[in-house]
Amino acid sequence: MSEPVDLLVIGLGYVGLPLAREAVQAGLNVRGFDVSPHVVRGLNAGKSHVDGVSDEDMAQMRAAGFAATCDENNFGAPRVVVVCVPTPLDGEGRPDLSMVIEAAGMVGRHLRRGMLVVLESTTFPGTTDDIVRPVLEESGLCAGEDFALAFSPERIDPGNAEYGVRNTPKVVGGYTPGCTRRAMDFYGRFVVKVVAAKSTREAEMAKILENTYRQVNIALVNEMAMLSHELGVDVWDAIACATTKPFGFAAFQPGPGVGGHCIPIDPRYLSYQARVLGRRSELIDLAQEINDGMPRYVVDRAARMLRREGAELAGSRVLVLGVTYKADVSDQRESPAEDVVRHLRSQGAEVSYHDPFVRSWAVDGAVVPYAGDLDTALGAVDLTIVLQWHSLYREHVDGARTRLLFDTRGWLANRDVAVL
Repeated sequence: MSEPVDLLVIGLGYVGLPLAREAVQAGLNVRGFDVSPHVVRGLNAGKSHVDGVSDEDMAQMRAAGFAATCDENNFGAPRVVVVCVPTPLDGEGRPDLSMVIEAAGMVGRHLRRGMLVVLESTTFPGTTDDIVRPVLEESGLCAGEDFALAFSPERIDPGNAEYGVRNTPKVVGGYTPGCTRRAMDFYGRFVVKVVAAKSTREAEMAKILENTYRQVNIALVNEMAMLSHELGVDVWDAIACATTKPFGFAAFQPGPGVGGHCIPIDPRYLSYQARVLGRRSELIDLAQEINDGMPRYVVDRAARMLRREGAELAGSRVLVLGVTYKADVSDQRESPAEDVVRHLRSQGAEVSYHDPFVRSWAVDGAVVPYAGDLDTALGAVDLTIVLQWHSLYREHVDGARTRLLFDTRGWLANRDVAVL
């Protein structure tokens, strides 16, 4: 007979591993599944591959009985299964739910009466009820009667030291009210506040809404930055002034594009659903277009800077700083740095990069040379473009060591330096 397990987490990445850690720390018996043998070997050896989960955390998890596997026959007999697999876009920009469906099929082969199954992978409304549920019910068991089914959107923010799984409110929507209560009871064991959604669909929409809100507002402030530059306005000062209003305004910052899994991807799920319904998501699509165009705008600005100095991008040596999507993390998912380098190379620039979290990097299969000594590199190139302000750069990059410096994140907005 299989060993009872409190929780099985399927997908041990940026969402699944922090969830497993919190559950272990709350005293639950946890196992994990991942399709990557490399990831599984590392975790079982006490090595983390995820920002925010340390090797020390992994050692404590292992000591408490946590184990990872690539073999579904090693699941044990879990009381709760949480699915945290990726939901990327396919080649045509449509949601790719293949990993969700594969995970649901795997869970279905081990489904037992009384089990709770929760999907945390970001997706469009209706996925849990209309796609995951039928796959699970191929087992002969019925959702809401024989087993509980729910959706709970992940709210992981890599690099955020203030908010993690435990103290970030957890939204839960069940297939039935009973499923919602069951899922809330489960998360309540290690999350401070659990919020009930009306159903799985509202919980799924909440996640899309959160990230579409960010996408649209970032697009707005990016457009404001472009207009401000043409008008001779310091957009960073304008934002700081607007932020003093105690109501009706939430500050967003412009930048070279958006990155991570959430903002560049999630709104497209809603756009896809709109097209299925025969509608147009005009505001969402326009926001996507503006943000997708920022890397090209950054390179156009860089070219203008060089021309004012009597040079061209073609043949110029350009150093890009920070190629991850967020400061002080190693996560490169959907980072706009790749598009920036593509546009620089297309205009003939000789591009190198520096990032303390990424020691080897290639764009479209072509290696981007790594600048080993930062201070030396800053003085050796024709132009430096800051794409991400890692903490290290705040001590080294101030414009004094560079010929030309373009700050796309506004850290040096009060200095005599070109900013976005």
